[in-house]
Amino acid sequence: MRYYARKLGFYLVALWAALTLNFFIPRLMPGNPVDTLMAKLAQRGGQVDAEARRAYALLLGGDSEGTLLEQYFAYLGNLARGDLGVSVSAFPTPVSEVISGALPWTVVLVGVATVLSFLLGIGLGAFVGWRRGTWLDSLVPATTLLAAVPYFWLALILVALLASGLGWFPLIGGYDVVLDTGWNAEFIGSAVYHGTLPALTIVLSSIGGWLLGMRNMMVSTTAEDYVLTAQAKGLRGSRVMVRYAARNAVLPSFAAFAISLGFVVSGSIITEQVFSYPGIGSKLLQAVQNNDYALMQGIFLVITIAVLGANLVVDLLYAVVDPRTRAQG
Repeated sequence: MRYYARKLGFYLVALWAALTLNFFIPRLMPGNPVDTLMAKLAQRGGQVDAEARRAYALLLGGDSEGTLLEQYFAYLGNLARGDLGVSVSAFPTPVSEVISGALPWTVVLVGVATVLSFLLGIGLGAFVGWRRGTWLDSLVPATTLLAAVPYFWLALILVALLASGLGWFPLIGGYDVVLDTGWNAEFIGSAVYHGTLPALTIVLSSIGGWLLGMRNMMVSTTAEDYVLTAQAKGLRGSRVMVRYAARNAVLPSFAAFAISLGFVVSGSIITEQVFSYPGIGSKLLQAVQNNDYALMQGIFLVITIAVLGANLVVDLLYAVVDPRTRAQG
């Protein structure tokens, strides 16, 4: 129990530190969300007197009359009540609505792409590591090259080839705009169709890392005594590869995969920008461009909780799988 209590205490302190940084970092940036909103209002012919500015400052949580410490405690109090504020870039929509609208798109797109790249990378890595020294080793530099290509460049190449050239996929968007959003077959099919090319970009750019790591682990695992003993007993090669070698070699990759799932909610900003995908990455970029403190803080809060939660789960699972961790911790 002491081990689990220490772990929970550590992650609570890490969460508090992340929330504190989440409050101060946007305020160190140049610009002011109230000024941004007032400029938009002025462009539309609205009245921008001192009373209007004061009202918007109070509404957005940017009241400069209070000290920074008072704003900080007000920010923590609002978080405790589940109030994330009002978004400037999507004014007057609450931040929670902006995030809840964009998050499912990112979770589905990046989540599915992450799972696919992990399964493909691990499967290919196990096979290449088992058949090391053959022509299959050429897959390693090929996939590593894809991972080294700048992300936006790979996305643009796929758009030029598969969308503009062959016309197999739509150029931009998350679904056909003539459809009404909802849980019906036509809309879901359109969303899958529009998300295929962005997902392919993510899979191609990340599969190399999983393949290389699994391949190297397989090479070292196949030299272990239990694998050599299984081969000496005359067991089928496929069984030795899957049940003895790959099963043990995948453990480090599985831990990294669990952590990478925590970053799924942060989205893929470049991919979403290239494909104009309505995910959380696009909202984050929009928030930075508009000095939208509340939206930035809300998105960072979701990312922080997801990453810390994933790390906590991995730590607790490791303690169950390997009791030596609890003894040493």
